[in-house]
Amino acid sequence: MSKLKYFLVAGLLRLAGSLPLAVAQTIGRWAGLLAWRLGGNARKVTDTNIRLCLPELSEHQSRQLSRESLIHTGMTTLEIPLMWEWPVAKCLGLIRETEGLELVDEALASGRGLILLAPHLGNWELAGLFFSSRYRMAALYSSPHIRELEDYMIRVRGRLGSELVRGDRKGLIRLMAILKEGGVAGILPDQSPRSKTNAYAPFFGIDVLTMTLVNKLMRKTGATALVTYAERLPGAQGFRIRVTRAEPGLDHDDPVVAATALNRSIEAVVRHCPAQYQWEYKRLRHRPPGQPNPYNQGRTC
Repeated sequence: MSKLKYFLVAGLLRLAGSLPLAVAQTIGRWAGLLAWRLGGNARKVTDTNIRLCLPELSEHQSRQLSRESLIHTGMTTLEIPLMWEWPVAKCLGLIRETEGLELVDEALASGRGLILLAPHLGNWELAGLFFSSRYRMAALYSSPHIRELEDYMIRVRGRLGSELVRGDRKGLIRLMAILKEGGVAGILPDQSPRSKTNAYAPFFGIDVLTMTLVNKLMRKTGATALVTYAERLPGAQGFRIRVTRAEPGLDHDDPVVAATALNRSIEAVVRHCPAQYQWEYKRLRHRPPGQPNPYNQGRTC
């Protein structure tokens, strides 16, 4: 059954990967709009997150952002097969503008490693491909639910030499070695961790379990950190790669202070283009014990 699922998913990826960008984005737009109109789980989670994280928005503004967010999520979903199946040069040709690359060069000139924090904003697959085309890079990843897809993911994501590192103990040791050698590591910083060794810190004012991995890597290797994402331009024009400074405190010896700085770094770029953030992800599900679970009324965390 697992192999059957793999062949089905791989076939769909290759089919979607044959589309032009404008067609993929159009299909994704309509799929996202349909998901919003149907009012299913993705819409409910999106509405909940926007209501809690951006309470300053009016009801009309929240509704509009929810609609736009699911449309952008639909486009991201259809763009990922392009990033995996298109030739690298064609993918990189979608990048029309760059901002802040001098921050990367400045960080690497110091001889220390660099952690690129890439939240689920815009097209993170293109951002990873772009940086792996310019720097010696490793990226942390989690194994997919379909085991056979792992080799495929490693192959397509690493076709420019990027090293894919599993998020286990062995993988983290390898990641530290790469950073100590002055390399670049890419991490998705806005995932909801499960380990109790992480810290509760405010994310848009709401205490949630937040990874302390970035803090540990910086303290053990001396690496610096920047935030990056590939912003989608209107009208299927392509993308803009943006790099910004992270908030101070990521390397603080207090893990809560460091986790707070990490979340503030994510918030800063999300506020720049909130519609392109993946609001349908249950980022608020792991809250301090006894706090209400925002996605299950009547239950606590």
